[in-house]
Amino acid sequence: MTISSKLLAGFAALLLCLLACAPPTSAQSTLETVKERGFLICGATDPIPGFAQQDPQGRWSGFDVDICRAIAAAVLGDPNLIEFRSLRGETRFAPLQTGMVDVLTRSGPWTQRRDTLYGATYVATAFFDGQSFLVPQSMGIVSAFELEDVSVCVLDTGEELERIQEFFFSNQALYTEVPYEDVSDLSVAYQAGLCQAVSAAGRNLQAIRRALPEPNAHRILPERISKELLGPLVREGDDQWFKIVRWTLYALINAEEVGITGLNTESLSASRNPAIRRILGVEGDFGAPLGLERTFMADAIRAVGNYAELYDRHFGPQTGAALLRGQNALWTNGGLLYAPPVR
Repeated sequence: MTISSKLLAGFAALLLCLLACAPPTSAQSTLETVKERGFLICGATDPIPGFAQQDPQGRWSGFDVDICRAIAAAVLGDPNLIEFRSLRGETRFAPLQTGMVDVLTRSGPWTQRRDTLYGATYVATAFFDGQSFLVPQSMGIVSAFELEDVSVCVLDTGEELERIQEFFFSNQALYTEVPYEDVSDLSVAYQAGLCQAVSAAGRNLQAIRRALPEPNAHRILPERISKELLGPLVREGDDQWFKIVRWTLYALINAEEVGITGLNTESLSASRNPAIRRILGVEGDFGAPLGLERTFMADAIRAVGNYAELYDRHFGPQTGAALLRGQNALWTNGGLLYAPPVR
């Protein structure tokens, strides 16, 4: 046998050994992985005040983080068994696909492309948003339709610029564009008086407003000139995990509707209201089909409160920059927030 033949034979033998000795792969479900690991790995796109922020000690808090805590409580019985990761916008889907994170509680707005091309599935809407306008209270404007002959700072990204062009054209109102490349530029320019208003997604306007010296001296106008649906994403193909995350979120919404809070789950267990009893796991076992405890919804609510408590904690008056619920109000209060019943 020649040297080259020996080398080829040796390489082939090594390859066969590697294949034979490699640990067997298994299509382990996300639920099994999380339970085996003992904690939930949760991510969101970029830190945004109110949604996800870190304190000087490195502790995470915010709307996104509390949704993670609710999922951990539903699955593991403990809201503190989480590891939260902030992901840059351009790297959010690969970590989900590869299992580096179990769920994204906020990514880019829900679109057909994002829901079908990147191996991820949007679960449900946790926050309704859209492009709006931030103005000083001193202008005395309470509606975007009152904007006339104003200078507007806006991202020069195409879509946001096009939307304000269409908005002012359709309302036959004069305005001046002041374009910038980055959201942080919008805040600096607005504070410096380089524009009278800022137009961006509501969540970005809220972050800008919270960073101002006097947040309450500025108003986010109620109208939205685009529709942006934000909510959890999971890996494609794991239907059980998809339903676990979806019904954890729905539990928080349904809890607000029937009056269950983070503090009254125990006292309401004696309620005669069938809807309350089902959510708390007193009547029926709605956790079993998902591989969870019958009290998984009660555990999630007890951990973070209902949707109203969650929203108020991170966007309410105590934050110093209250954000009206608007579209995020319950459907019974004129909003878009809606969840199928537990039955």
